[in-house]
Amino acid sequence: MDPKSQRVKLNDGHFIPVLGFGTYAPEEVPKSEALEATKLAIEVGFRHVDSAHLYQNEEQVGQAIRSKIADGTVKREDVFYTSKLWCTFLRPELVQPALEKSLKNLQLDYVDLYIIHSPVSLKALEKCKDAGLTKSIGVSNFNHKQLEKILNKPGLKYKPVCNQVECHPYLNQSKLLEFCKSHDIVLVAYAALGSQLSSEWVNQNHPVLLEDPVLCAIAKKHKQTPALVALRYQVQRGVVVLAKSFNKKRIKENMQVFDFELTPEDMKAIDGLNRNIRYYDFQQSTGHPEYPFSEEY
Repeated sequence: MDPKSQRVKLNDGHFIPVLGFGTYAPEEVPKSEALEATKLAIEVGFRHVDSAHLYQNEEQVGQAIRSKIADGTVKREDVFYTSKLWCTFLRPELVQPALEKSLKNLQLDYVDLYIIHSPVSLKALEKCKDAGLTKSIGVSNFNHKQLEKILNKPGLKYKPVCNQVECHPYLNQSKLLEFCKSHDIVLVAYAALGSQLSSEWVNQNHPVLLEDPVLCAIAKKHKQTPALVALRYQVQRGVVVLAKSFNKKRIKENMQVFDFELTPEDMKAIDGLNRNIRYYDFQQSTGHPEYPFSEEY
């Protein structure tokens, strides 16, 4: 098997590539950059693209995917595309129109994965899957209790295939990962390199993950960058990892995650870095009854 096409099987029979290209960028970044970066990502071998209505770039990302289909680089079924429902569309009757709007912007017939951040619209999500608008359905930022609630729902038609959460060596989510694995739910890691973004969502007071001495020493030993070590760590734990960069050199470099392997000692040392640091703590919504991060995992 070509290492670049490493995929994980989802609980509904579909496959998700283990390395995904994240397309979120702060508002000041011109949308045209999403177009160029996504094209390049597909050219260098990314087969999993992660976006959302909220990122306001689905038009450009869709254009990039379609242009790479048109020039014969990929077929539609080679690209795994994820979109997300934003919190303003949680009322069940708004879910399908929201997905249809994303599809219209993308000019695609379906998405491969549609993700919600709150349990209230699951039924409507199941209908989107039945209608063929999305192949798989998943959740994001759920703690184990919220997942349990969904899994125990009477009349549950489709189990979520994944839980997309912040996950990196400073927040390795090992308990949540075990819980998800035991229920055949894939953990998808965002902010896998910590976060260098200056965004309203990001806590600026935390140490920079990629400057961690342990990570840097392991990187040096393997002649790789600390970022690649952080990505490889996730791949070896069975986590699907999103790599977000609009920098040409780094987009190409991130594909090298398949060119080396961390030793069990390396993995153990990285496990030891966990200190429950959240870069994205969504402080704005701490008072919400569904706020997920008051639980241990």
